[in-house]
Amino acid sequence: MRTLKLHFPDDALPTLDTFLKQTKEARVFRRAQAVREVVKGQRLQTVSDTLYFTYSALRKWVYRFANQGPQGLFDRPRSGRPPKVTCALELHLNRLIDQAPLQHGAVSSQWSCRELAAVLARETGVQLGRESVRGVLKKKT
Repeated sequence: MRTLKLHFPDDALPTLDTFLKQTKEARVFRRAQAVREVVKGQRLQTVSDTLYFTYSALRKWVYRFANQGPQGLFDRPRSGRPPKVTCALELHLNRLIDQAPLQHGAVSSQWSCRELAAVLARETGVQLGRESVRGVLKKKT
């Protein structure tokens, strides 16, 4: 295996220590821990075996830290369609289930996922299927 030809700045370890104390995301925390060990002088293979990273993944995070600093340890934005259920829509749905269905023109006194989807579409203009509504409700419990 090739050796890394990277030179880290003198403040790399204190920067990583501070970053480890502040980060809340578990994936980013693990990456920072692994990169910290490499910056301290551990071999990539040793760190990848110890912390259960693949060698190539660890190498990528080390290079990204060297080039971008702590911000390089975060996930990059992913391509694809953005989710239909936004935080605002989720809050609206959660407020809706606390209200009586009859107030919103529902036929029965209990909400169904289909009724919730219909009322949500009428009030917000966002068409959701009953399974999407069910997923939001399941996440709440």
